Amino acid sequence: MPDNFFPERPDLTPTIYAYSIAADTHKGLLKVGYTDREAETRVKEQVGTSHVSYRIVLEESAMRDDGSAFDDHAVHKLLSQQFVCEFGEWFRCSVKDVKNAIEAVRERRGSITQRTQSFGMRPEQQRAVRKTQEYFAQFKKDNPGEAPRFLWNAKMRFGKTFTSYEFAKAQGYQRVLVLTFKPAVENSWREDLESHKDFEGWQFISRETAQNGGLDYEHADKNRPIVCFGSFQDYLGKNEAGGIKAQNEWVHEINWDLVIFDEYHFGAWRDSARELFEQEDKREQNDNMNSVAQLIDESFEQGDTDFLPITTGAYLFLSGTPFRAIANGEFIEEQIFNWTYSDEQRAKERWKPAQGKNPYESLPRMVLMTYQMPDQIREIASGGEFDEFDLNEFFAAKGDGAQAEFKHPSEVQKWLDLLRGGFAETTVDMLKMGASKPPMPYSDKRLMSILTHTFWFLPSVASCYAMANTLRQRQNVFYHDYTVNVCAGAEAGIGLDALGPVRRSMADPLESKTITLSCGKLTTDVTVKPWTGILMLRNLKSPETYFQAAFRVQSPWTIDNPDGLHPNETLILKRECYVFDFAPTRALRQIADYSCSLHPDETISPEQSVGEFIHFLPVLAYDGSSMKRVNATDVLDWAASGTSATLLAKRWESALLVNVDDLTLRKLMNNQRAMDALMSIEGFRKLNDDLEKIINKSEQIKEMKSKDEKPSKEEKKELRDAEKETKSLRKQVQEKLIKFATRIPIFMYLTDYREQTLRDVITKLEPELFKKVTGLTKDDFELLLSLNVFNSARMNDAVYKFKRYEDDSLTYTGLNKHENDAQVGLFDTAIPAQEFEEM
Repeated sequence: MPDNFFPERPDLTPTIYAYSIAADTHKGLLKVGYTDREAETRVKEQVGTSHVSYRIVLEESAMRDDGSAFDDHAVHKLLSQQFVCEFGEWFRCSVKDVKNAIEAVRERRGSITQRTQSFGMRPEQQRAVRKTQEYFAQFKKDNPGEAPRFLWNAKMRFGKTFTSYEFAKAQGYQRVLVLTFKPAVENSWREDLESHKDFEGWQFISRETAQNGGLDYEHADKNRPIVCFGSFQDYLGKNEAGGIKAQNEWVHEINWDLVIFDEYHFGAWRDSARELFEQEDKREQNDNMNSVAQLIDESFEQGDTDFLPITTGAYLFLSGTPFRAIANGEFIEEQIFNWTYSDEQRAKERWKPAQGKNPYESLPRMVLMTYQMPDQIREIASGGEFDEFDLNEFFAAKGDGAQAEFKHPSEVQKWLDLLRGGFAETTVDMLKMGASKPPMPYSDKRLMSILTHTFWFLPSVASCYAMANTLRQRQNVFYHDYTVNVCAGAEAGIGLDALGPVRRSMADPLESKTITLSCGKLTTDVTVKPWTGILMLRNLKSPETYFQAAFRVQSPWTIDNPDGLHPNETLILKRECYVFDFAPTRALRQIADYSCSLHPDETISPEQSVGEFIHFLPVLAYDGSSMKRVNATDVLDWAASGTSATLLAKRWESALLVNVDDLTLRKLMNNQRAMDALMSIEGFRKLNDDLEKIINKSEQIKEMKSKDEKPSKEEKKELRDAEKETKSLRKQVQEKLIKFATRIPIFMYLTDYREQTLRDVITKLEPELFKKVTGLTKDDFELLLSLNVFNSARMNDAVYKFKRYEDDSLTYTGLNKHENDAQVGLFDTAIPAQEFEEM
């Protein structure tokens, strides 16, 4: 072959092009492609035979200034971060968006985002940087040659990534290594670095960006700051021979200025990582843990990082729930900066208008709502740990995909009806005079208008598919208005792969409604702004995992310049967000554990810790008769024994304990002895007139409603006024009877005769004391009982709950004076001791 020293250069023109077509199915979409020929030639090949008119809207060179070229795959990757991709390579975006993506690939950036952010650090972020700087300086002075360690115990939305970069910049660091167990957080680390003007010139490197045409360490400018992001299991993992992976040798050769451990939950990596990895990805999770376990030993848990095959000048640990690390003494007080949910909401509450725009205003307040399930639903899954209602058993399922079904389908259906306020048992009870229904997620109008996008946290992949299948059934037509996303199992993808379909399903979040079902995916490190509520439908033992999931719904949701005329105005769409829990004991135990863990300082009592926390995160508990806001003592009581002494006492304030229907009131009026008895009770002097008014008004209302002809405007007003007056009078009588009923429980404390009914204790054992306390003789009391003034079934239930609570408390202290009792007395009946225990 003859030598050719002057060959012609190949006639190539690497080009990224975009075009649109005149078809309704592709309206608003742009096809983005690559060719090394003329764009016109390539486009004609694609659409020429379809006889559809097209328009080429963009042709850009696919060459970099270093002589390398790139193709459309890298451009597609960046566009997919922000825009919907349809029909393969068609994107719902503008020409400018495509140009920005091409420019980002050309500059080896991992994001389209331009540096448009210029906000400064909030006060607490400044304090975190300042405290860390002061500690590092003092440590290096006292321990020359050693690497200091510092922990930021900061909840989600603190801005850990942004503040970490500001700290690194303030310290003058040039080489920063970020290690995490959750690679899915890469987007936030990259975007914060590439979008803020404070970090102009900084370079972001990761395996993901390098594989998609972005910057790698070899091509990075070594004279400018470099941030390298990677997973703990990748960069510190070993190959089959037990050595460093070849592709990661450069990581171990660099002397890093700072190593940041992100998501440093619990402190002890080996124990905690299993909580952080999604349960359905078990194979991947186990592989990760096996590689990490080779690196981690007891020395790391005690704070010694010398074993790491990395050299660095300092360590910064980031976590929102590092309770085990704090409890184990890994970090002392001077090594920790704390920023909790309470701190955040306190700052929001105390911000003064004179300080300018409130930077915390858009951070929603969380509200926890717990519900005691009706007995008919709850009994199928009782007997779990501590003999409590077992959510995992209740929502247990089997089968895959469309064949998945619940183990207890009837009970789950009743629960779905309960969410809408439609379960029969609850409806009948709540409609009794004077009582009100508890606010349920999908029946209370106030909640329904807010909870258009919710997250349901279920026990397993099968449970998620079973719930989706159940929601599609004909009887659940109400839920058909919601797009149901199943984010579980391999089909949903790993990590952030599961997030795209959820966001796309919302389309316009102000118009759409969605329910996202998951058993682990998307419970950490994701932001879905329209989520306003999470339903906790699985057992979670650790408060870390519970609140990691719960805080997903606390993401701010705002619209800047909502009217297009005021660029400095912001419309806040989410001021409250909700956590719904159907295992009250478990939920309040989580509150107690979490809030006390936030204050390891022994000088702060549990009551103070819980009280401060629930001041900013109100807890509403429905105990089967009414929903009330609980206080710190309630939370601690309930967490310790399954209920609250205060809530037990409040059962005796329930409207369901007394009957004030017309039949009962008429019986009272027709019995002079009963009326005389009531007159001896404080507050009943005018009762006779009130009862007559109620009866007369009730008769008048019935007569007006029974007319065949349509009532006139005047008659409608008269009817409304009559109903309003009757309701008011009836409520007054009811309140007086309830006030009397609240004096009855004291007699449970005045006797050791546990086998006797409370009625017998009052009428046989302590009649004189009863008269002094209530003003009634035992005969008067029995007469009122015979007239059905008091609801015996509800009285029995209240006494049972009290004795159940008393048993737990006495057992906890090591006392059990009633273990040989043959029966247990309630209000007006007694049950065998064995049946009491089984209940």
